[in-house]
Amino acid sequence: METLSTKRFQLESLSEFHYEKLRDFALEKELWTYSTIKINNKEDFKDYFNQALLWSKQISHFVFVVYDIENDLYVGMTRLYGFDSKNKSIKLGFTWYATQAQGTGVNTHCKYLILNYAFENLSIERVELNADLRNERSIAAMKKIGFQQEGILRKHTYLPDGFKRDTIVFSILKEEWENEVKIVLERKIFI
Repeated sequence: METLSTKRFQLESLSEFHYEKLRDFALEKELWTYSTIKINNKEDFKDYFNQALLWSKQISHFVFVVYDIENDLYVGMTRLYGFDSKNKSIKLGFTWYATQAQGTGVNTHCKYLILNYAFENLSIERVELNADLRNERSIAAMKKIGFQQEGILRKHTYLPDGFKRDTIVFSILKEEWENEVKIVLERKIFI
């Protein structure tokens, strides 16, 4: 079981243990506003959770649960997926944090941990992240972390309500991580 941590937050590899710890937070409807997934009830979350468990068993997926050390509370999930060993690239996504954890620095800590894992442990050269173009909060957070906007895929993905969203694509390259992004994030987290 993989565990990554700063002094405030920890990423743990997903296991059955985490289901009960996350279920109530996952039922916060506003978490899924811009998501390709809708969680309306406990059954939806159970299906989502079981699918994430299946994904976590594939060599191309790394599914993590977010643990708030200070408050002794599990507050979200994130994952690396679509690992392309030939091109040394991977996608980062399916990230959500409980409403009460948002604005606490959780995203900065988690992105640092997962990006460091991708670049240092998996020898990745490019991490990609996609978001709904309407999700201004997520877009601002990605820019603040240091992701570079690559472009917009127009009318790219259907959402559960039938809306076809535009998808904004971001990435961080290994040299950007090593020369700037990692340094900036470490200053925010460790100083």
